[in-house]
Amino acid sequence: MKTLAITLGLAFAASALSASAAEGGNPASSYFKQPEKAGLELSSAGKMAFGPGGMLLLSDPKSASVVAIDTGDTGPVVRLAKRVDNIETALAKAAASEKITIIDMAVNPASGKIYFSVNAQPGNQVHILALTADGGVSAVDLSKSPYVRMTLPTEENAQLRNVTDLAWGDHSVIVAGQSAEEFANKIYQIPVPLENGVNAQYYSAETFHVAHNKWETKAPIQSFIPWEEDGQFYVVGAFACTPIAKFPISDLESGAKIKGTSVIELGSGNRPRDMFTYEKDGEQWLVTNTQRFQKNLFGPSKYWAARVKMSYLDAEGPEQTNENAPRRNTKVADGPEAKGIEVVESLFGAVIVSQLDNAEVVVLRETDTEKDDAPHAVELVTLP
Repeated sequence: MKTLAITLGLAFAASALSASAAEGGNPASSYFKQPEKAGLELSSAGKMAFGPGGMLLLSDPKSASVVAIDTGDTGPVVRLAKRVDNIETALAKAAASEKITIIDMAVNPASGKIYFSVNAQPGNQVHILALTADGGVSAVDLSKSPYVRMTLPTEENAQLRNVTDLAWGDHSVIVAGQSAEEFANKIYQIPVPLENGVNAQYYSAETFHVAHNKWETKAPIQSFIPWEEDGQFYVVGAFACTPIAKFPISDLESGAKIKGTSVIELGSGNRPRDMFTYEKDGEQWLVTNTQRFQKNLFGPSKYWAARVKMSYLDAEGPEQTNENAPRRNTKVADGPEAKGIEVVESLFGAVIVSQLDNAEVVVLRETDTEKDDAPHAVELVTLP
């Protein structure tokens, strides 16, 4: 399977799978061990991502589990032809519902089809729906799809409160979550072959929040990418208020506590939503789209995005990391050392961003910056 090469190593993420690689590889079920053949039931539907061969990764937070599903959706790639306005109306119609709430969106890089996890009213029903290139929306029938359900462990008597992000990490599934413990920030690594039951390694993570000037254990990773550098495997994650930190997880025993290294600070008042890498004109970028929960500083919408040169991830020494990490608190980055941290104007208003292929992303975008309940649009965007 082809992965996205970067100057510092390899970034492995579901969003970074190229369409040609996903289309030509093994079927999703070849990564499963003794899968269930049919009968998938979901008590909830949360964050989504895609792995190889049309593999849909779907969190089921109420059951403290992640489901890997062989959708059979392996291509060929057909891109969204034009912007789709008022996507909520189309989704509600496909769900035969009065009203839906979008939980997450993920584009399948093997086909270009765009998947949504939604809650439908009345009854708070779970639906998985798909948008095709011609703008049509339909329910995804997973009842006969092979799948495995992977339960996420915690310390004894501690409840898993939420799954905040998940991704395909080359030969494993990586999950970020929050539990009811002192070290609430959790990272899970589930190796291939994926199988039913409790098979995850898990780690408790501590992070230096640059904006708060202190170490914290409660705040969960909101978005992340798996990343490899010099043979070491990391999770690079973003948190509210908004440090980007790297966590080494190679050769650790399950249950270990990890101290992350904060390498970038995007400033207080931001909540990250998605993260991915791409290459343009020979430069490698890490992108994080975020939501402002304080006064807008960066443009016309509370939803904005920053791109960061991947070379920042190489930072190791105390003069470059944690309390000394480069910061962006205003529209202009603080100090000459913060060059290479840029606002991505084409992602203003982007509530959810899912990568199709390198610089091509699918965006769920707000249509009215003044109304939180305004309908959203879906469009294909090429990044600068």
